[in-house]
Amino acid sequence: MKVLDTNFVQGFIRMCNDGYLQGWHERNGGNLSYRIKEEEINLIRNELNFNNNFVPIGTNVPKLGEEFFLVTGSGKYFRNVILEPEENICIIELDKDGENYRIVWGLSNGGKPTSELPSHLMNHEVKKTLTSGLHRVIYHAHTTNIIALTFVLPLEDKIFTRELWEMATECPVVFPQGVGVVGWMVPGGRDIAVATSNLMKNYDVAIWAHHGMFCSGENFDLTFGLMHTVEKSAEILVKVLSITPNKLQTISVENFRNLAKDFNVKLPEKFLY
Repeated sequence: MKVLDTNFVQGFIRMCNDGYLQGWHERNGGNLSYRIKEEEINLIRNELNFNNNFVPIGTNVPKLGEEFFLVTGSGKYFRNVILEPEENICIIELDKDGENYRIVWGLSNGGKPTSELPSHLMNHEVKKTLTSGLHRVIYHAHTTNIIALTFVLPLEDKIFTRELWEMATECPVVFPQGVGVVGWMVPGGRDIAVATSNLMKNYDVAIWAHHGMFCSGENFDLTFGLMHTVEKSAEILVKVLSITPNKLQTISVENFRNLAKDFNVKLPEKFLY
């Protein structure tokens, strides 16, 4: 089967384009990765090139050894993925120790996987373990309103979570664990990868101060929907704060408890008191 004909590649391309249309991927901003299922790789194995040399990831992810990932390319534009996917995305294979990778498909005009590959893979490793393999998508985007809020709200998990929850009734249902926040760090290196993966032990959403958001999910729809919901909540909050610094009414703690009961979700107590 041709790589571009598979459902998972088409879903990946669609998600890249959906994010671009939201305005989250100016120039070469943002990145996306998908941990490919074994049966999906088997469909396209004869289309893959296993002759390239392995090169260092920049971190080690032993629990992902010999897995395959579909990822966006470094310096590539999301707006071009739908036009020329084979030039802008690639499939990589990790070695058995999870220390090196090689490109087995894509980036046909040259290039490397996203510069934030260490962050993606370290988060994939955490989520694979915590969800027994269910989570397969890691998505980073430059979400405008979330970035704006990192200039005016304290960079604390509790404050961001509570403010975002209060903006729309669906929010505690969509991201009941809340959100984590990473203070400003240089992107693309091991330090920010470690900080983000530590947050991902408790959350599916990590906010990077003055930079954007990282989300993890089971599939493309759920992960994009999570990012979209958090960013829309942030947009509402930006509008509220632009009107008044003091809310006249909001969703109360009692309201949150009733919501959690009716929708059968567990909201951490640390965000309710």
